[in-house]
Amino acid sequence: MGEFRMPSLGADMDVGTVVEWRVRPGDEVHRGDIVALVDTEKSTIEVEVFEDGIVEELLVEPGAEVPVGTPLARIGAVAEAAAAGTAPAPPAAPAEAEAVREAEAVPEPETVPEPSRAAPPRAPSGGKRRRRAKPLAAPQPAPAGRSDGRVRASPLARRRAADAGIDLSTLRGSGPGGAVLAADLAAPTDADVQSAPTAEEHRPEPAVSGAAPGAEAEPGAEGSTAGAKDRQAAMRHAIAALMARSKREIPHYYVATTIDFGAARTWLDDQNARRGVGERLLPAVVLLKATALAAREAPHVNGFWDDGFQEPPAVHLGVAVSLRGGGLVAPAIHDADRMDLDGLMGALRDLVERARSGRLRSSEMSDPTITVSNLGDQGAEEVLGVIYPPQVGLVGFGRIVERPWAVDGMIGVRPVVRATFAGDHRASDGHDGARLLTTIDRLLQAPEAL
Repeated sequence: MGEFRMPSLGADMDVGTVVEWRVRPGDEVHRGDIVALVDTEKSTIEVEVFEDGIVEELLVEPGAEVPVGTPLARIGAVAEAAAAGTAPAPPAAPAEAEAVREAEAVPEPETVPEPSRAAPPRAPSGGKRRRRAKPLAAPQPAPAGRSDGRVRASPLARRRAADAGIDLSTLRGSGPGGAVLAADLAAPTDADVQSAPTAEEHRPEPAVSGAAPGAEAEPGAEGSTAGAKDRQAAMRHAIAALMARSKREIPHYYVATTIDFGAARTWLDDQNARRGVGERLLPAVVLLKATALAAREAPHVNGFWDDGFQEPPAVHLGVAVSLRGGGLVAPAIHDADRMDLDGLMGALRDLVERARSGRLRSSEMSDPTITVSNLGDQGAEEVLGVIYPPQVGLVGFGRIVERPWAVDGMIGVRPVVRATFAGDHRASDGHDGARLLTTIDRLLQAPEAL
């Protein structure tokens, strides 16, 4: 089949660091499977494979920083592996399954190739579970430490050690190559469990904000304070470079309108009165759905500019998410125009939670077709955004406020929201931008049809 290369996880990404491999030579992978974790200036991203096949060789050792387009692994076709006489290994016994999965997550050192600048294809979303294509020889025991000083350990062991304050270098691991596994750590006590924050306490508010991507440091990591500062500095540098490029290269134009949100609010209040707290819809999700449908009807604002306008076959709505540690990311909700409001609400909650915990996927970062920035929760009444290249448009929403409003010749007080559109004048003009906002307005007046 060929080489699996370092993907581009945003227009401002030039290099990435392979943090961890989730596969080993001999693994069978399917389209959408997560095969590696890659660290960028903004976040750690789960990278997906875009073809079915058999992992033949890993070309880059964890910890290596390589340019976008660098071959990371060689993946062969399943048919080729079968012709070579390999076959899937029998499944592990249930009692051994967790240990096997954890051991296989430990990175294997490989050789680092010469960098290549070839452009990678985009990784799709979705995926299936991996299966073993052939049994691997058992690795020889070795100390957990590596020549570069980094202790080899599974991700689960690292998390548990960080939570418990255990120095991994003091342990001798029982995993591949002497890697430390979770079983090598003492089991957590009742006090540890009781003092650990619950999922409910960590549940993020599904608010959206901002314009450009960023990320926060992983909790419990070594040197977390310094690491967080370094991450913030790198993120601000990446945002500065990308936004300067956007304003320098993209001829922005802006259009704006004020939308009566009364019908949408009445409908939302009626819907939410019948739902439990965890099932209620936010105003943000109604704005997102109206934007996705409007973008489908105004195709010149939904797509990419690369020596000409490229119109994608779907609406992958980028949602700007503010992070607790500071900074922003703008991952995509795929096919947002085809989701119902409940599905979109669930996708929004999931995206916000994973964005804030550093578990975004490469396809979510690489293929938004238009971005929405909502700063209403911050009190801003109008957002004049900067386009995220290579996209050609950004929709901004401000705070929903009550204003005097004329309806059928009568003055009353209505909830209204200010909507703006920043467009790339190479791909569209003011007519297209105004049409987009007019369509959003029309859709919000009949929210039951969303």
